[in-house]
Amino acid sequence: MAASSLLPPTASLTKNPSFPKHTPLNPFILPLKPPRHAAGRCSALIQDFLPQNFPPLELDANSPLYPFARYGIAQLRGALAGLPEIERWEIVALVGLIWVYLTVRPGVLNGAVDAYVFAPLQLGIDSLLGRRNLKMDDFVVGDKLGEGSFGVVYYGALVAKNGGVEDGVRKRGRRADMDRKYKERVILKKVKVGVQGAEKFGEFEEWFNYRVARAAPDSCADFLGSFIADKTSSEFTKGGRWLVWKFEGDRNLADYIKDRNFPFNLESIMFGRILEGVDSVKRSALVIKQIMRQIITSLKRIHDTGIVHRDIKPANLVVTSKGQIKIIDFGAATDLRIGKNFVPDQSLLDPGYCPPELYVLPEETPKPPPEPIAAILSPILWQLNSPDLFDMYSAGITLMQMAIPNLRSTYGLKNFNAELKGAGYDLKKWRETTRSRPDMQLLDLDSGRGWDLATKLVSERGFLRRGRLSAAAALRHPYFLLGGDQAAAVLSKLSFTK
Repeated sequence: MAASSLLPPTASLTKNPSFPKHTPLNPFILPLKPPRHAAGRCSALIQDFLPQNFPPLELDANSPLYPFARYGIAQLRGALAGLPEIERWEIVALVGLIWVYLTVRPGVLNGAVDAYVFAPLQLGIDSLLGRRNLKMDDFVVGDKLGEGSFGVVYYGALVAKNGGVEDGVRKRGRRADMDRKYKERVILKKVKVGVQGAEKFGEFEEWFNYRVARAAPDSCADFLGSFIADKTSSEFTKGGRWLVWKFEGDRNLADYIKDRNFPFNLESIMFGRILEGVDSVKRSALVIKQIMRQIITSLKRIHDTGIVHRDIKPANLVVTSKGQIKIIDFGAATDLRIGKNFVPDQSLLDPGYCPPELYVLPEETPKPPPEPIAAILSPILWQLNSPDLFDMYSAGITLMQMAIPNLRSTYGLKNFNAELKGAGYDLKKWRETTRSRPDMQLLDLDSGRGWDLATKLVSERGFLRRGRLSAAAALRHPYFLLGGDQAAAVLSKLSFTK
């Protein structure tokens, strides 16, 4: 069953546009960065109580666990004072193993800090600023942008307090009228009423938007909150849930791919200008590389928190006016740190982008235990199954679709998947046997680095459920290390500098 295909981009709170994104009042978005010399002091504390000749250790001062680690180190230092050397070794080894276990992906300790510190703090600040008190009358619903299995997406606007709304605009929502009358634009998603599973789907989507906003704010659409309609009127149904994002763009990557002019229709958006002096093939390759770099970087951020999206595809990647690619539609996502939205034998997928294993974890995986126990066991589950590789296959299909013109249509993608299945999900074998004569020049540039990356993403899981590149490994692939897209982005910005 495919998740809803078109969702919104989002951003920060429009009611307080001057509120800075990263401040001491927003530690749930980005913890305060300690002074540069702080890491040195903390490392010195560690070394102070370690056994003699122990290799020097460094603690990342940018980690959200930094203040907690520093406090714990100070306490441990006092506890170890005066102990014999052998006992120090034993205690340090035990503490080190526990620390590694709690901080390795999916991050048991990070998750606990988020759940018990940052989430309540976010809730408190949002409540003070009125972000958790959204109401139906705060919004004007405009044109319909798309519809999925569980929701309908609309263009809309946030109405200023005591601003009033013209009935004609509220009922018909003509976009030109709204743009002229309302500055605070939003994207609204109505969770369908009376559709089995839709209400639970909406609750999960809201939870994951808040979670990702804290853990990886630059990777997802900026979520403003939700409200329950208090009466039936026009598009509103009493008791229906609505999710709200700040407007950053209403076109996703699928919309651009369907255009005959792709990828040139994204060139000026991604780089700020047309790349003069570069031939058309290389220009196309640079645009696609810039898009893929952003997709995989965002996937790495959410995977680091234990979240697997499970529905990565161009329709769920919004392109903002600033050239950012943001992941949307988290209704099918699962947090495997605590087992959120995970049912072992349930698969929420789009057959065009889903990997051959179909499930993010093996079907025989038991139902998750209560959250604290699930969190403690999650590093074992993650290391045994590498669930993040589920999303990486989908990212690989997205790369293939962007780079090979005849895969950009629905029919072309469906035919490709049928042929790939017949080739045992071996891209090299597919290339040798396909009858479609695909244009591979964009992947074959630079000694075939793009093709090599694709073959390491679009594949079956191998030994010990590995066999595909993780997001971190993909970013280290030579395809990205060439950095031509980054250089083009920098030069485009410099060209506008006076």
